[in-house]
Formats: sequence, structure tokens, C-alpha cells
Amino acid sequence: MGNPTPVDFLDNENVDIFLLDGIVYSNAQDVDWVQGLEYKIGEQVGEIKKQSNKVKGFRGETANILPVGTKIFETDTPVYIAVVDGKEIRYLKMIEG
Repeated sequence: MGNPTPVDFLDNENVDIFLLDGIVYSNAQDVDWVQGLEYKIGEQVGEIKKQSNKVKGFRGETANILPVGTKIFETDTPVYIAVVDGKEIRYLKMIEG
């Protein structure tokens, strides 16, 4: 079985995801172990180019909540950071297994 795709998430109206390089990233603000992580922001790895709630239009650098222009950064942990209005929002890669 492969990694989750946007179709696996977009039926949930409370989901906050983006797609980058074929991988879905999900908002991890409510994940306890993620909140306890200390991290250093690294390279910018992407920028949200499109916003959509529809599976059909959900391609690379698309988000359903994050605004267009949001910059995505990797860290020295499994967490990726989206920066919106100066606020850092934590996301995790949704990988099978």
C-alpha cells in the first residue's frame, strides 16, 4: 500500500493539509509529541501555489487551508513548518508504515 493521498483526507472537513512533492502533510498542532519538539528551521522546500478543497485539483504545492504564498520549511526533525503571518504552524508527513 502506498502513502496516503489527498483523497484520504479531504472528506474530513476539519483536516488541514498540503501536498508537496507527492507527499501529503497534515497539521500537527494537536499532536502532543510534536508540540514538545524543539527544532531549527532549515531550507525553504516549497510554497503554496493553489488552494483547493477538491481532490481533482489537488496537485503539488496545493493546500486546503493555508493561503497561497505560504512558505514551507524543513526542520532538523520530522516536522515541517508553514509560516503564516509570522506564525509557525507544524505539519507532519503522512507516510505509510
